[in-house]
Amino acid sequence: MNALIPDAWAQAAAPGAPSQVPMLILMVAFVGVFYFLLIRPQQKKAKEHQALIAKLAAGDEVVTTGGILGKVTDVGDSFITLEIAEGVRVKVQRFQVAQLMPKGTLRSA
Repeated sequence: MNALIPDAWAQAAAPGAPSQVPMLILMVAFVGVFYFLLIRPQQKKAKEHQALIAKLAAGDEVVTTGGILGKVTDVGDSFITLEIAEGVRVKVQRFQVAQLMPKGTLRSA
């Protein structure tokens, strides 16, 4: 069995042995880069999306995450009603609104 797993012998800390401080600094740097490149921008985007959903009102023209372009006709607590064509209305969840479009976009599309 010893042929497959060599014995581990304890070594005394010799002068000039590598310390763990550079490894710790490297780990902290990776966490910092990860935070500033991935987590922080995602939190900012989520905050902007929450603000967009909170200010939805009847008459706004929006695009859903599914790509449906429509005019908001009714706003509820968790659902909105979109008019996607004359006389055609669909209910979608509020958080499915991807972006607010400029007025007149629906007519030109």
